[in-house]
Amino acid sequence: MRAAVIVFPGSNCDRDLAEALRGAGADVRMVWHKETALPQGLDLVAIPGGFSFGDYLRCGAIAARSPVAAEVVRFAGRGGPVLGICNGFQVLVETGLLPGALMRNAGLKFICRTARLSVQTTDSLFTSGYKPLQDIDIPVAHHDGNYQADEATLDRLEGEGRVAFTYAENLNGSARSIAGILSENRRVLGMMPHPERACDPAHGSTDGAAMFAALAGAMLAA
Repeated sequence: MRAAVIVFPGSNCDRDLAEALRGAGADVRMVWHKETALPQGLDLVAIPGGFSFGDYLRCGAIAARSPVAAEVVRFAGRGGPVLGICNGFQVLVETGLLPGALMRNAGLKFICRTARLSVQTTDSLFTSGYKPLQDIDIPVAHHDGNYQADEATLDRLEGEGRVAFTYAENLNGSARSIAGILSENRRVLGMMPHPERACDPAHGSTDGAAMFAALAGAMLAA
C-alpha cells in the first residue's frame, strides 16, 4: 500500500499517523500542504490531527483551501480512499467531502482521554477489520469535536449506514453520539478519535491497529 500523509503548519499527529501506516506495511510519503500534485500511484491519502494554521477562522478552514487540498478532493473524486482524523475530519468537512460541521465541545473544554466507541458499520475499507457493534477503545484529543448536521442529513447518514463510529458516552455533545462518518461511496472516512494512538501495547490499547491492517489488506487484495 502506498499512502500519503498530508502535513500542514500546525499538524502534530502526522508522524504518529505515518508510523501507524508503516506498521501495517505501507510505503508512506509525507506531503507538504503547498504541493500542487500528489505522488503517483497512491492507494490512500491520510489527513492527520493537530491544529492546522492555528485553527484560525474555523478548524480546518484554511487547510481546506491549501493547494494540496484541491488535489485531495480530485483524488477522492476518482474513488481514491481518504482518511481524516481529528483535524483531518474537520478539513474533510470544510472541503465538502463530508457533510456537517465540527463545533466547539458542548462542555467548552478540551477533552483528552480514551473513549469507548461502537463500530456501527463494517461495510467500508476502514472498518472491515472490526465486528458489527464491536466496542473499541480509542483516544480523543480535541476542543472542536462536536459533530452537528441538520436532521435530514443525520437521518440520511444513519439510514445509509454511513455512521462509522459512535461514542458509548457522548463526551462532546455530538448529534446522535456520532464519532465518525463515511462519504456516499464509503471511501472517505472522517473521525474525531485517534486510531493511530492505539496501535501499540504501550499505548494502552491496540484497537486502532485493525483499521490500518484492514486498509493494507484491502489494497493487497485489489
